[in-house]
Amino acid sequence: MDYDYDVTVIGAGAAGLTASGVCASLGAKTALVEARKAGGDCTWYGCIPSKALLKSAATAHAIRTAETYGVKAGSCSIDFPAIMKRVHDIQQQVYDEADKPEIYENMGVRFIEGKASFLDEFTLQVRLPDGTDRTLRSKNFIIATGSSPYIPPVEGLESVDYLTNETLFTLKQRPERLLVLGAGPIGIEMGQAFARFGSAVTVFDAASRILPNDHPDLTGILQKKLEEEGMTFRLGSTVTSVSGQDAVITVTAQESGTGKKIIAEGDALLVAAGRIANTGALQLDAAGIGTHQRGIAVNGSCQTSKRHIYACGDVTGGLQFTHVAEHMAKVAATNMLTRLPMSTDDRHIPWCTYCDPEMAHVGEREENLKKKRISYEVYRFPFSRIDRAITDNRTDGWIRIYAAGLDGKIYGADILGSHAGELISELALAMRNGITLRQMSDTVHPYPTYALGNRRAADQWYVRKQSGALVGLLQFFFGYQGKMPEKTDPDRIV
Repeated sequence: MDYDYDVTVIGAGAAGLTASGVCASLGAKTALVEARKAGGDCTWYGCIPSKALLKSAATAHAIRTAETYGVKAGSCSIDFPAIMKRVHDIQQQVYDEADKPEIYENMGVRFIEGKASFLDEFTLQVRLPDGTDRTLRSKNFIIATGSSPYIPPVEGLESVDYLTNETLFTLKQRPERLLVLGAGPIGIEMGQAFARFGSAVTVFDAASRILPNDHPDLTGILQKKLEEEGMTFRLGSTVTSVSGQDAVITVTAQESGTGKKIIAEGDALLVAAGRIANTGALQLDAAGIGTHQRGIAVNGSCQTSKRHIYACGDVTGGLQFTHVAEHMAKVAATNMLTRLPMSTDDRHIPWCTYCDPEMAHVGEREENLKKKRISYEVYRFPFSRIDRAITDNRTDGWIRIYAAGLDGKIYGADILGSHAGELISELALAMRNGITLRQMSDTVHPYPTYALGNRRAADQWYVRKQSGALVGLLQFFFGYQGKMPEKTDPDRIV
């Protein structure tokens, strides 16, 4: 059978770009098909623009709170068009330096602009920008078409000009009142950003708390901080209808339990209610590719129900993070072309929500440890006792590590605090390589750093290991006269 390519990758987002680069580097004749613009969600609608916006918001907040540090900065004026221009300039810079098709063409990847659909398991039809169709045959495929915003079936929503993460960054003017549907990462990050720009922000969610995948003790602390910055939360409330009139959008919700009606008005509405896999246009049935409710079904090697077709990233319906997409892409390409057994690492995946303070997690959640009846202890350390956090006036938050009491094996961790996204990486590395709390505690960390908080949390394992019997023996043999260590308070932090 004649093939045009050894591998055809569908989708040029984080997963597709990574997969095509790996395939080309392994000597495969590779094609990369993209219906929109290379870079995908991360560059154009997600990670890059949102973090650029958050930096501008953090700068505005720093100016307003400068007197806390003994600095009189004067008034803070928001030039929203200039902020958005900076966001777009950064997007273009990232695209030019990392995503541009020419970069991959130079690696040996054939970039094809068009909308792809399967004719059979070895044949792809691509609708080109000029409306014509091109057919290509490939020995292998990697599907990396990503995901799109989920639009909930709310009465009247389709009649208003709502925003999603794909349109938010095209705003020309700052909304005076921003309504947000969804208290997940996108809703929390963008809600805080616009609150710091001066918008009145109201967030609706049917869940009883924000960021439901993170630890409830920490999300409670975070919510109070966001409320102090002016955000309003309508949690445990189901949005029943949306309407618009004279540039005013009205959201009506019903409070669960009480049935109380809640009405809020705004100038803009951001829908951040989750995401769905981009599979509709692919004609997966024609290729015999199996799916599930969330997307394309894959095994631990990212292989679909067809041995020569792999899928990675958001389209598989798993954790929707750029770093996960890239990890899956490497696994898929390596398995496909080398036949060396390699599987995704699902147990040590960190994530971070880039609000202020940041919220990060890795490994098992505490509630899952309880459900699985795994014996563990919680080792905590507050940011209020991290000297670097004190000097920076960033003392809100906690480090929580879940580990075995016997040997300090780490099962998971949650961190709320400044630089939590950086701190969680050390714990992810420790977990993946079997490094225990004892070994972390014995590792010298530079002072004063935020990372020292990880070591101080690990020190608590040693504190728990203090044995009254051992101390008693030392006092008996060597005549020591000090107090016996305090053992009555299991939450004691030293």
